[in-house]
Amino acid sequence: MLGTATLEMPPPFALLRNAGPVSLFVDFDGTLIDIAPTPDAITVSPDLSGNLERLSRMLDGRLALVSGRSLDNLARYLGPDIALARAGTHGLERVGADGLQLGDRPAPIADAVRVEMEQFAASVAGLHYESKPYGAALHYRGAPDHGAACDAFVGALAARHGLKVKTGKCVVEAVPQKADKGAAVRAFMQEPVFRGSLPIFLGDDVTDEDGYRAAMEFGGFGIVVGRRRDTCAAYSLETPAEVHAWLNL
Repeated sequence: MLGTATLEMPPPFALLRNAGPVSLFVDFDGTLIDIAPTPDAITVSPDLSGNLERLSRMLDGRLALVSGRSLDNLARYLGPDIALARAGTHGLERVGADGLQLGDRPAPIADAVRVEMEQFAASVAGLHYESKPYGAALHYRGAPDHGAACDAFVGALAARHGLKVKTGKCVVEAVPQKADKGAAVRAFMQEPVFRGSLPIFLGDDVTDEDGYRAAMEFGGFGIVVGRRRDTCAAYSLETPAEVHAWLNL
């Protein structure tokens, strides 16, 4: 159930760890790093990968990144050999900390989707097209007045190709039907390393609500980063900097 009241900060992370095994599922943009005008304009600390691996070891491997970015794109910023479980394209792509694929390999979306979306982005100044192996996105942070037009265009395009739409902060995406951050949490929680632990999902956007709900199914909870009016998260942190402080990254 979505709530609108001001949320409190979560209990100290050390206190939660001491109470029993904890699993962390963490979004990337807006949660671990600050959002930038375009996906490739982000600033990532060179220490982030090592700090995340250290945290994962402390949790006996029960840490997974769950991002809207593709796994290939995450590798550009975190390194291709990072020893961390992770899910990309809103949970559609999944690998364990050993880098081995979890579940079936998804099918790529049709080239026609990419072509139409790229052409639409090129027709309006300020729009940014992001191609993913298993999805395609329009970012309109540079043209906020065109948000409704982007939503309508991608919605119609997705309907024609049997895809579903994911919306977020100044972004709208066409992705396969199985792309769902909650599904990624459920899949990871079936793995021996995560099984039986308390799941905590940290995210900042609408797509992270699926992750919060999945965490709740296993007795855990969500933490929303930033101020969102409607959320089923139990707690909140204001900024990625607060996330780092809470996790002692």
